[in-house]
Amino acid sequence: MSLRKDLILRMLFFVVIGVVAAAIFSEVTFRLQGNNTSRDPQTILLVIPPGTATKVAQGQSVLPAGQVFVVGDILQVKNEDSVTQTLGPLVIPPGASASMKLDQVGSLSYTCSFQPTKYYGIEVQQALTFWMRLEASLLAGLPLGVLLGVYSLVVKPLKPKAVTPQP
Repeated sequence: MSLRKDLILRMLFFVVIGVVAAAIFSEVTFRLQGNNTSRDPQTILLVIPPGTATKVAQGQSVLPAGQVFVVGDILQVKNEDSVTQTLGPLVIPPGASASMKLDQVGSLSYTCSFQPTKYYGIEVQQALTFWMRLEASLLAGLPLGVLLGVYSLVVKPLKPKAVTPQP
């Protein structure tokens, strides 16, 4: 019975180690990639600065080529240029604003007057919740822990405890 208990304790120890290691590795890589999807939906303001039409006509890019959003975000475009600008279904006169709700996951490409390429890429992703991140850590950490536990048995096998004879 003691050998079985030692085996269970060793495996549980390495499963915990595996889950913790997977969670740490996952969080570090997640943050290095620039986490911007672990948040609630919000309104994102995109400002078209004055002189954009002139710079675009010269082939210069004034704004980033695309953005990443989460489902439920509202993209609000404010036109501070002196020319009417367009972004997909939005027509934004000078000094005005227009907005669209991003309610579906996907990679979208809209026609766009304020980019030299004449299109603007939008990536809409599902917001990453704490539970999704925990699930990922468990899915990676449990097999890792079992493998570490099995490997530990190869490196240092459990030995049955000697039983002393009873007189």
